[in-house]
Amino acid sequence: MTSFAVDKAQVEESIELKDGSTVYIFKDGKMGMEDKFGRPTYMESGHVMETKDDKQIIMNGNEIWRVNGLLHKDHGGGG
Repeated sequence: MTSFAVDKAQVEESIELKDGSTVYIFKDGKMGMEDKFGRPTYMESGHVMETKDDKQIIMNGNEIWRVNGLLHKDHGGGG
């Protein structure tokens, strides 16, 4: 069984959005999203999002599996 654990060191930046969700920007420029309830969530690549400080960013990729790895890193289940 292969595990897709993602180390927080792979995250370049995390940005809070107006709706309470968080976008993670990985060192390779790809992005993934966590909703306001702490769940990995789908966001279509190219979608324009508004940050808490009224800036706009554009989703690049949809690395939902990487966000899942970040959020569930310490939950076991492998092996």
